[in-house]
Amino acid sequence: MTSSTALPTQMLRIGTLCCFALLSHGALAAEQTFALDPVHTRVMFSVSHAGFSNPMFTIAGTTGTLVFDPDDWTKAHVEARIPVSGLELTDAKWRNAVLGGKFLDASRFPEARFVSTRIEPVDATHAKVHGTLTLHGVSGEVQLDVVFHQLMRHPLPPFRRTAGFSATGTVSRKAFGITDWPSVVGDAVALRIEAEGTRARASGESQAEDTAPAPSSSVPAPPTSVSAPPSSEPAPASSIVAPPAVAPPASATTSPPTTPP
Repeated sequence: MTSSTALPTQMLRIGTLCCFALLSHGALAAEQTFALDPVHTRVMFSVSHAGFSNPMFTIAGTTGTLVFDPDDWTKAHVEARIPVSGLELTDAKWRNAVLGGKFLDASRFPEARFVSTRIEPVDATHAKVHGTLTLHGVSGEVQLDVVFHQLMRHPLPPFRRTAGFSATGTVSRKAFGITDWPSVVGDAVALRIEAEGTRARASGESQAEDTAPAPSSSVPAPPTSVSAPPSSEPAPASSIVAPPAVAPPASATTSPPTTPP
């Protein structure tokens, strides 16, 4: 192949690779479906208690689905089912009163539902989510101010891709037919939602994306043994000098005469 034909061929290959890269990026950036995590998704609400305080109530166990594309909020859609009986209160008497017929009436309406109908993007991490809330047998439109935190692989097993959000809003309890004790319980109910969704894997999809990353091999292993010091190093000289030998006195070596002179 001559140089005049090699250059156009190389450019064609590069262009083809760029097209594949763009298509792959588009596939990854497209909307994905997430299942709401009932453990880490909490619906909290507070309401005035005779003007003295605004007690906080928490409902656990919310389930549902979220369709989300971080590059295009307008494609997002959420459906959530909130088990009213999941209300968490340490005082049993108070909990029974809130779940009773004068307020949530959980025996007749055990579940609340929220279905989004329209998304208004504000910026890359904020949006206004409009939807229909069905509570206490009544459906009404509500607006939630949503903050998107992040979308990444969870650091703990099973390492699923996880999206996290916070949302706030305010609803009127009277609008949903909860009207008892107006002089003690306020009408405006403040909502706060903390939600996590794990990516739903499609049928037959590889689990490679949800596998823990392999540890890096670029870090050198620590030495396995310690080298002995060289044997040629001279031994330290002794600092103690032995005293000189002392000869015994002459009288000590002469035997006395055995007979008198």
